[in-house]
Amino acid sequence: MDKLQKPELLIPAGSLEVLKVAVDYGADAVYIGGKNYGLRAKAGNFTIEEMHEAADYVHAHGAKLYVTVNIFAHNEDIDGIKAYFHELKETGLEEKIDAFIISDPGIFTLAKEILPGIEIHVSTQANNTNYLIYDFWRKQGATRVVAARELSLKEIKTIREHIPADMEIEAFMHGAMCISYSGRCLLSSYFTGRDANQGACTHPCRWKYAVVEEKRPGEYLPVEEDDRGTYIFNSKDLCMIEHIPDMIDAGINSFKVEGRMKTALYVAVVTRTYREAIDDYYTSKELYESKMEHYREEIAACTFRQFTTGFYYGKPNEETQIYDCNTYVKNRVYLGTVEEVTAAGELVIHQKNKFCVGDTIEVMTFDGENVDVEVLAIHDEHGTEMESAPHPKQLLCVKVSNSEKIRKGMIIRTRHCAA
Repeated sequence: MDKLQKPELLIPAGSLEVLKVAVDYGADAVYIGGKNYGLRAKAGNFTIEEMHEAADYVHAHGAKLYVTVNIFAHNEDIDGIKAYFHELKETGLEEKIDAFIISDPGIFTLAKEILPGIEIHVSTQANNTNYLIYDFWRKQGATRVVAARELSLKEIKTIREHIPADMEIEAFMHGAMCISYSGRCLLSSYFTGRDANQGACTHPCRWKYAVVEEKRPGEYLPVEEDDRGTYIFNSKDLCMIEHIPDMIDAGINSFKVEGRMKTALYVAVVTRTYREAIDDYYTSKELYESKMEHYREEIAACTFRQFTTGFYYGKPNEETQIYDCNTYVKNRVYLGTVEEVTAAGELVIHQKNKFCVGDTIEVMTFDGENVDVEVLAIHDEHGTEMESAPHPKQLLCVKVSNSEKIRKGMIIRTRHCAA
């Protein structure tokens, strides 16, 4: 792939609100799920009406919309999937969805038959580990294949060398890692009856575990790091902010972020930071390298579980796992999204977490700047003055010390203080 061809920045969205955040902060494309048949059933996901609004919004901003239909279907799913595809066609979404993300060959076939106008990208769940697989899917009509998470950058580069230039490679660059091969985890189904490959994973890899030997019932073996137990299945999060040149050199067309169940703050932080880093690299390698500490600081300004490069530089070892806790690092707290800036310069928001008059809060601008402003006054929707905003989802009008650079859609946050 020509280095001059800038890779796509592909961002997840679990709701219409988060989709708009992704686009506003620089996503080239956003992937979402409908109410059924995606692998994130517990995300908010999109109704047919919301898909229309989502498509209109991304296209108005020059971005693309991809829809996941990436469950592994059982016989009882087939009629429902057919009906779903027909509904998308009958409601005009065939002209608005830029691509499906599909893992199941049967669903692939149905999509080609019922909605031939929509491109198909083959999901990472399909175990895409070699160039023959890419060539196979190209011959079936796929335009893009998502690399298996288990591949190294060297392997991806070899795939690129063996497939046509117009066959696109998509690969993850940031987000949570699954402890099972290509997401094939049995723990969720075993413990809760919720099938990870049907979109209902309960993430039991984040739970606390201990090991017991069968002849010593009730006697825990000393594998725990401390008295809280051990977190033997808990992977660090993927982060490739320091390795963008290597991903480009491997021939990857689309840089994908994981997280359709993540908050608007997470999406804003990750999108803005990678957008800035990619653009800086395409301005000059020296600019990109000179700002590395800035990227590291910014990418850590949301909830995460430490960072790893996953499989990209070889098989992960014990350093990529977290054994002493299952908690996230939380450096910022999401306060809300600016829904309107009034003529008087006040901010209208639906509050997400508590803040008070006199607090200094931080506004994330779309161009990469973080603006600190003081909260001068808070009023509820009835005009009642308040000293603090303790109730989540309350509609508020907030007067701040400086609103000149603040625009609709910007994220408001504050530094996290440990209790």
